[in-house]
Amino acid sequence: MAKQFENLTIGAFATAVGVSVETIRFYQRKGLLLEPHKPYGSIRRYSAADIARLRFIKSAQQLGFSLDEVGELLQLEDGTHCDQARALAEHKLVDVRRKLADLARIESALAALVPQCCASEGQVSCPLIAALRN
Repeated sequence: MAKQFENLTIGAFATAVGVSVETIRFYQRKGLLLEPHKPYGSIRRYSAADIARLRFIKSAQQLGFSLDEVGELLQLEDGTHCDQARALAEHKLVDVRRKLADLARIESALAALVPQCCASEGQVSCPLIAALRN
């Protein structure tokens, strides 16, 4: 990476990746990011490798991987464990498909209930509320 991404303070590191300093500290506490050595009387400095690692973490999160799963992927990051990475991704895909099926079921139920709201006049109870009570 460019020289501009070497020897960064934690604030510059956070800005370079588009996260907060607290996010970096949180990932360090979780063991996802290493805390650089702090020279005596100086401040910690981050490098292009740290930026690449944090971008990897954020990319994995955008695909729906939990922080624990991201940790597993980071252990496979050298690219020589493709079968293990594939197994993690297949598991995530099954999970995503299950969630999509749940969302489709929810959407269908709400699509049927919403038009019934306010369609009844008088002292009739709300169909949505009545359906939730059952």
